[in-house]
Amino acid sequence: MDHLDALESQSIYVLREAFNKFDKIMMLWSLGKDSNVMVWLARKAFLGHVPFPVVHVDTEKKFPEMYAFRERYAKEWGLNLITGLCPPVEEMDPTLPPAARSAARKTYGLKKLVAAHGFTAVIAGIRRDEEGTRAKERVFSPRGENAEWDVRDQPPEFWDQYKTDFAPGTHVRIHPLLHWSEIDIWHYVRRERIPLVDLYFARQGKRYRSLGDRDITNPVASNAATIDEIIVELETTKVPERAGRAMDHEVEDSFERLRAAGYM
Repeated sequence: MDHLDALESQSIYVLREAFNKFDKIMMLWSLGKDSNVMVWLARKAFLGHVPFPVVHVDTEKKFPEMYAFRERYAKEWGLNLITGLCPPVEEMDPTLPPAARSAARKTYGLKKLVAAHGFTAVIAGIRRDEEGTRAKERVFSPRGENAEWDVRDQPPEFWDQYKTDFAPGTHVRIHPLLHWSEIDIWHYVRRERIPLVDLYFARQGKRYRSLGDRDITNPVASNAATIDEIIVELETTKVPERAGRAMDHEVEDSFERLRAAGYM
């Protein structure tokens, strides 16, 4: 078993365990590289069929290429796709800086969808190496009544032993990609030939490392126009993955505030 096989096996185990333990479960699909890998893994875990809803929390500000990708692959992969819109930015916390305030819309859009459908567990495609706050996450992460995350009150997960029994009514986030890195994702995309939005590939000296809303996401300088070139670039670059995310350049605690409130 090589490194990618080990990563895949652990993620599939987490997905099957989650499906076994939680009755009302769904998977977030942001249309980015990580969530496409996550959907791909779910299809592998369940013999080509994703047995729970796949949810896109729509800010209505994604790139046109992302919406076209969603419509195509929801059909090709036979997904039970649920979409929901986010509340206007005017309803968000005015003390947040502009980009974080815009990003907060997804938190409340997700909460609305969870309440409307009665979901008790949400599968999300975050990774520990993306951002410092996410590095503190658990694979099975309990949340408060309003999906708040208390980093000081998380179950231990030693030797890949996960706590999956929680008090009735506990909302749980499940993170099957937590142990992956950005370069792992790209190696796996290459091996499995997983489709991606083509904004990840360089055009005129720029490409997107991370995809979000078009008004708060920017490309980085790059000439990597193929998966092989992206992997070579990642082996040497000092540019952070989220360098193009405007909210990551705002005040230091804005991301922590969003995460504590239930941000993905």
